[in-house]
Amino acid sequence: MNSELLFQVFGQLFTFQVLFAITMGVIGGIIVGSLPGLSATMAIALMIPVTFGMDPIAGLTMLTAIYTGAIYGGSISAILIHTPGTPSSAATSLDGYQLTLKGKGAKALGVSTISSMIGGFISAIALLFLAPPLSRISLMFSAPEYFLIAVFGLTIIGGLATKSMVKGLAGGVIGLLIGTIGMDILTGYSRFTFDFVSLQSGVPIIPAMIGLFSLSQVMIQAEKLGRKDTSKIVSKVKGKVLLTLKEFKQIWVTIIRSSGIGTFVGMLPGAGADIGSWVGYNEAKRFSKNKEEFGKGSIEGVAASEAANNAVTGGSLIPLLTLGIPGNVATAVFLGGLMIQGLVPGRELFTTHANITYSVIIGFVLANILMGIVGLLGARYLVKISEISVSILAPLIIGFSVVGSYAISNNIFDIWVMIVFGFIGYFIRKTGFHPAPIILGMILGPIGEQGFRQSLVMAKGDLLPYFFSRPISIVLILLIVITLFSPLIMKWWKNRKTNNLKQV
Repeated sequence: MNSELLFQVFGQLFTFQVLFAITMGVIGGIIVGSLPGLSATMAIALMIPVTFGMDPIAGLTMLTAIYTGAIYGGSISAILIHTPGTPSSAATSLDGYQLTLKGKGAKALGVSTISSMIGGFISAIALLFLAPPLSRISLMFSAPEYFLIAVFGLTIIGGLATKSMVKGLAGGVIGLLIGTIGMDILTGYSRFTFDFVSLQSGVPIIPAMIGLFSLSQVMIQAEKLGRKDTSKIVSKVKGKVLLTLKEFKQIWVTIIRSSGIGTFVGMLPGAGADIGSWVGYNEAKRFSKNKEEFGKGSIEGVAASEAANNAVTGGSLIPLLTLGIPGNVATAVFLGGLMIQGLVPGRELFTTHANITYSVIIGFVLANILMGIVGLLGARYLVKISEISVSILAPLIIGFSVVGSYAISNNIFDIWVMIVFGFIGYFIRKTGFHPAPIILGMILGPIGEQGFRQSLVMAKGDLLPYFFSRPISIVLILLIVITLFSPLIMKWWKNRKTNNLKQV
């Protein structure tokens, strides 16, 4: 990044609109993250329509701020009421809640906030320096590679979004089928539109996304209305939030190590913040001199999981911005935010649209710093948000969903799409499926179809030899095969290990 571009980026970033968007994104993300049952994915999906009328830099930096804020926010309820606000904070609850029971809830919040800030900051710096050189690889991509990337994206998200590989892939297939609705990209004929003009360009992604992630979650949360929940008793928070120098010296190595682990895990397509936090936690326990304290109130345990899960955020954006491969479910939804601004992942983001991309990345760095400041000042008060009744939250979320769906193209049809996909999302969640593979199928389906049909033309019908004559295509095919069979291999290895232990 040359000096001229740097000045341009800072000039665009330090405006009232962008700084306000980052601030609102961080605060909104923390609030959503601290509400058990809601998630970073849902928050991003709900806010994408808001960014439609915004400047691309302000809109996209707000989405990244929401992302990192929500991942951190989950630790607040995990520590104080033993209810992880997001799945990524499950490991944090092991030691965080034990510290709260010992009257050290404020200290646990301080450890969580500082670790999350450092983890997110390190991953943001990695994004800034690693993404541009990696984006050069995308210049070597043509139709066959885009087809294989679409297939790869479906297999990794489908495999990790649910406990069942079959259900994950089935969700991806459903998304692919929905993605065929609309005008044929080569022949111009209408497919499965049933004479609805609004479906000529396909099922609108954003309303479908809002329905699958937000409306369906409201329906599930509404089932809990009227039930007594005695588990949410907020313990009194005592002591200081800030760490002493001695305490920081005790955990700084853990924070740095977990930040590196989280960034690496985030770069692996399909691995989410929950995986990153558990890997970081396990490694911290393995290297710790006080292993016996883990699970009983160890600040190292809290630091490890929180540094790792927030480090995943920046790491997961690296494959998304460079190759168009979502690092996890949240970035799959973020891909929709890029598309709505007319931005396509790849080398162009770092050349033609470099001023936007670098502004968003540096804005992400600022968002992590601001998240630490907001967290240290208000964490002990933010926990009260988790006591908000579903009867209050549900109407608000439904209202945002309706307004957001309509605002994209001022079309009532989009609201009906959101409602239909809300019911679809509810029923698939109840049957053990996950909405992520469906959305990813809808996004990657048209990309894969176009790549496949163009590949057929390029290969003159002799497709397989053509694929195997291209080095990058061979690598992608191997990755697809490994990803498809890895769950079976892991299950076999786990069963073998269990049988060996039984024999001993």
